[in-house]
Amino acid sequence: MALDRWIALIFVAFCCAYGYAAFFTMDQLLPPFMQRNPVWPSTFPKVLAVSGALVGLIIALGLESRAAGRAPSNSSSEFDLSKLMEYKIGQASALIGLMIVFALMLRPVGFLASTTLFLFFGAAILGERRWLIMLVVGAAASFSVWYLVEEVLGIFLRPWPFFLG
Repeated sequence: MALDRWIALIFVAFCCAYGYAAFFTMDQLLPPFMQRNPVWPSTFPKVLAVSGALVGLIIALGLESRAAGRAPSNSSSEFDLSKLMEYKIGQASALIGLMIVFALMLRPVGFLASTTLFLFFGAAILGERRWLIMLVVGAAASFSVWYLVEEVLGIFLRPWPFFLG
């Protein structure tokens, strides 16, 4: 079986566990006045669980390749261990490490600086070499997200390092 189908099966299992939590455990503690609402806090997780399981099953059963007119067992999608060194494992590992560093530096460095640096170094790991554009795009994206979360949604998100207040 192709690697994408194995990943789809793992995704279906995750969606089933998430769906179980959404359908059977999230709504038990709702106050009585919320139980009469047409939309509950668990409505979106239920939609995500069902749609994710359906998409995962479509991929696991190979229905997307049949709809596209391809053979279901495409040899180019098979995972070949003999070509392991040709895959970009180093880049993937570096990005995962960068995500861990980003999560650890979010509070002490602040959202704006840590997100800008994460986007800058993530683009550098992926091969981008226009340093000034990466810095400007990273700063603009992190400021935009901070502004939306802080000002529009009203959720406090520490923009600066802890020693700056």
